[in-house]
Amino acid sequence: MPERTLALPGGARVAVVAAQWHSAYGVVTRGRVQLELRDGAPGPVLRRDAGFWLRDTGVRALRNPGRRTATVRILTPHHSPWRNDMISSTDTHVDVGRPHRFRRLAVTGVVATLAAMTATTLGAALARAAGVDFAIPDGGDEAIPLGGFTVVTGFFSLVGVVIAAVLLRWSARPAERFVWTAVALTALSLAPPFLVGAAATTSVTLVALHLVAAAVMIPALTRCLRARPPGRA
Repeated sequence: MPERTLALPGGARVAVVAAQWHSAYGVVTRGRVQLELRDGAPGPVLRRDAGFWLRDTGVRALRNPGRRTATVRILTPHHSPWRNDMISSTDTHVDVGRPHRFRRLAVTGVVATLAAMTATTLGAALARAAGVDFAIPDGGDEAIPLGGFTVVTGFFSLVGVVIAAVLLRWSARPAERFVWTAVALTALSLAPPFLVGAAATTSVTLVALHLVAAAVMIPALTRCLRARPPGRA
């Protein structure tokens, strides 16, 4: 089986010709290679030793998202139409079922949001039964209703889903970036409960409910962002 090496300088893009990749198998031997999807959107990033088929995936180009040269070893049968002049290091584009990833992210996000809303509302109800009044002096000393926990949790959970979708669209490493962003935002959200003049038990309980919602949403969305679409490398 003939072998060829495709070199992609930093930032290079190489178009994928379906006939050339019909029976070809690629292995990333150095650096990182990003697949560009059918609609031109960035797809998953393959790292060293990752193998992939491009037949019937819809991938239209390969891209080097890094600064250093990346290389791909291409294995093809003798009848493959690969030729030296068919490999360009300046035009790479890969497309791999991106709409499926967004659909899966949307479904996962909605399910996780409902779970987070249920968990925080139930937690608030149990805390209230245990004597936590959820009174906020800075808010007119009114108590937070149970429905308030449901609405606020749902709103910020959906914000998290939107952030995950934006990173899936624009980031080469959406899962890692999402974790850092979500953890940072969660940490920031832990301060307000101690700044509104509420009782210590109320503040601690509000912080705990923030962490419950984060514990539901962050792992669920991170797993979804890390998962590879069917038929992908």
